[in-house]
Amino acid sequence: MAHFAIIGAGITGVTTAWALRQRGFDVTVFDRHRYAAMETSFANGGQLSASNAEVWTRYKTILKGLKWMFRSDSPLLLNPMPSWHKYSWLMEFAGNCGNYEKNTVKTTELAIQSRHYMDEFAKEAGVSFDRSNCGILHFYKDQAEFDHAHQVTEMLAKGGLERRRLTPNEVYDIEPAIKSEVLGGYYTDSDFTGDIHKFATSLAAACADAGVKFQMNSDVTSYHHDGQGVQLSWTEEGTNHDDRFDGVVVSAGIGSRDIASALGDRVNVYPVKGYSITVMLNDKQSQEAAPEVSLLDDAAKIVTSRLGKDRFRVAGTAEINGVNYDIRHDRVAPLTHWVATNFPGVSTEHAVPWAGLRPMMPNMMPHIAKGRQKGVFYNTGHGHLGWTLSCVSAHMVGDLVLSQHNQ
Repeated sequence: MAHFAIIGAGITGVTTAWALRQRGFDVTVFDRHRYAAMETSFANGGQLSASNAEVWTRYKTILKGLKWMFRSDSPLLLNPMPSWHKYSWLMEFAGNCGNYEKNTVKTTELAIQSRHYMDEFAKEAGVSFDRSNCGILHFYKDQAEFDHAHQVTEMLAKGGLERRRLTPNEVYDIEPAIKSEVLGGYYTDSDFTGDIHKFATSLAAACADAGVKFQMNSDVTSYHHDGQGVQLSWTEEGTNHDDRFDGVVVSAGIGSRDIASALGDRVNVYPVKGYSITVMLNDKQSQEAAPEVSLLDDAAKIVTSRLGKDRFRVAGTAEINGVNYDIRHDRVAPLTHWVATNFPGVSTEHAVPWAGLRPMMPNMMPHIAKGRQKGVFYNTGHGHLGWTLSCVSAHMVGDLVLSQHNQ
């Protein structure tokens, strides 16, 4: 039986481990952390959202970024400090604006397929993750944003997604907790939400029960391809180790670019930071005032999910600032202010802030591909839709591995 290494135990690494094990491969997952899903898969917005499949590669996005450059509370913040990787990535991002509609339609198709595979994975593995089949409600306060949403709806429909246009009264009917004035909205009842960290860690436990080995607290230091397989060297608690594998799948988030370079490939992943707060609903008033339906405020670029009775996840913003894990107060403050504006009855006294680095390709599409050398594969670069696309991308890379192995 062929033995594959997977680099990274985030949502893409763990779903890939499940897919490869289901196809009969021996699998070892490497991660530098003690537990699975400790970086970008720790506290995201919680949405499984085909309705959020619109890619960001629009000229208006670039213009907004330039306009907001010196506003620390802006939805998109670009640190102008020069670096070759940052500006070369931005140039490629701009170069993909011509593929905006095509990539949005394709992402929609992938997201819809991913729902099916997520249902399969969860059922097979017995995973519980605070799932809520509440749908996702986009609401609008700005006429230009609402007009653009009509155009996006047409692209989503080409990808096979149906969503319903709403009047202001219909928005309030679906989510009466909203206390601010809205122009209208769109509702996608087929989308759902949950806790990504619970999903990833539960699936990792199921993988281990199925025979997947997790090599945690391990920093892989070198990758050597011998023409038929890959020799990995790693350190674990100060001790050096090495082993040979028939192949490797790189699902290492923002680290994928450097690993790909070591293996002779170019995977231009860039870290785009996102923030979240988990509002602890410790009192009855907050629990009743918090929304049950998952929301997306397109103008503010903020998403929400209700995680059980006593947690309310609010996430958003994008920060182009290199590898930087700092949790900045001026970036978290807009999230708490947004809650106070739209849900004044919710106490944000106990709001836990978090920041993660989304691995993003300049075309906003996940990189699911073979490497130049036999046995090397990539499943990375999912950007803001890592969880939404994780199960379909795991299925796709699993088929790539199986196909090459059977040749």
